[in-house]
Formats: sequence, C-alpha cells, structure tokens
Amino acid sequence: MIQQSPDEHGFYKKAFLLSLFTIFYNIIEGVVSMFFGYSDETLSLFGFGVDSFIEVMSGIGIAVMIYRIRQSPESSKTKFEIRALKTTGFAFYILSAGLLTGIILNIISNHKPVTTLWGVVISIISIVVMTWLMNSKKSVGRKLDSGPIIADANCTRVCVYMSIVLLLSSLIYELTGFVFADLIGAAGLIYFSVMEGKEAFEKARGKEDNCCD
Repeated sequence: MIQQSPDEHGFYKKAFLLSLFTIFYNIIEGVVSMFFGYSDETLSLFGFGVDSFIEVMSGIGIAVMIYRIRQSPESSKTKFEIRALKTTGFAFYILSAGLLTGIILNIISNHKPVTTLWGVVISIISIVVMTWLMNSKKSVGRKLDSGPIIADANCTRVCVYMSIVLLLSSLIYELTGFVFADLIGAAGLIYFSVMEGKEAFEKARGKEDNCCD
C-alpha cells in the first residue's frame, strides 16, 4: 500500500462520502419518482425513477472503486467492479427497451399523463443536487489527480442532462398540454440511457478514464 499524505487521505475520504451520498440520494429519488410517475401515469418520470435505481448499482461500484484506489492507486479493477459495471450496462439497455415499449403503447392508446407537476419539482431538485455533486467530485478528482474519479464526475453530468430533459418535457406538458411532451421526454431518457449503458461496458473493458466524455 502506497503511503498517503494527510491531505490525500482527506480527499479520498471526501470522494468516498460523495459516492455514498450519491447512492442514498438516488434511492430516495428513485422511490419518489416511481411513485409519482406511476400515480400520475407519467412515463418520463417513472423511467427517471428506474434510472435512479440503476445509478444506485453504478454508485456501489464507484464506491468500491474509490476504496480500492484509496488502498492502492495503481491497482486494477476488481471482479466485483467489472460485474457491477456490466450489470449496470445491461440495466440501462433494459430500461431503454422498456421506455421504448411504453412510448409505443402510449401512442397506440393515445394516453395522456394526469399531471407532470411532480416531474417539474423532482427534476429541479435533481439538477441542483447533481450539479453540486458533479462539481464536488470533479474538484476532489483534480486535487487527487485521479482520472477515474474525474470520470465519475463526468458521468454525473449525464444525470444533470437527464434531469433537464425531464424538466423541459414536464414543464411543456404542464403549461401547454402538448400530448407528446411526456413521450418526447421519455425518448430523451432512452438516448442518455443507451449512452450510459455503452459507457458502463467500456469502463468494464478498461476504458476507465473515458466515461461520458
């Protein structure tokens, strides 16, 4: 184990705490989003909630990664990390397929959400929290000169983009009643879910520093 300075020890501890916060925040966000997405019959919000739980799986892998790097910065990914990344990748692809199926069924049935107000509220909170997380992770990663931690910060940026998609689609429907707004938002989530799935598999193959660039 490489001897670390007190500053490095503190930064790694902060990075680990940020990863734990990411996990617990996404659990809460996932439960709330899926509940209101289901009760309000809002596909984009429900899909956003499912994505939050996939982010939990990814977050657990990231927490293990940070712990491993903290012990030995030059060490290779563990089998658990690789398995977590592949599971996350598959989960994102399954979510994309589920959202696409939901879009098709909603178009056929001419379904409309009851309201998208909660989509507006949840997405605004998510944008604020995820932007703070992204900047905090990036700051710690730069201080440690850690490519993997900076890559994790870049992946958190995708969560910000997904929140913006949810906000715009929810806001448009709530203000105008445009029937396809929710479905367009779901389509946007599909795009980012496919990208995140691809990145997860690339990281599993060893392209750890290229996440979401």
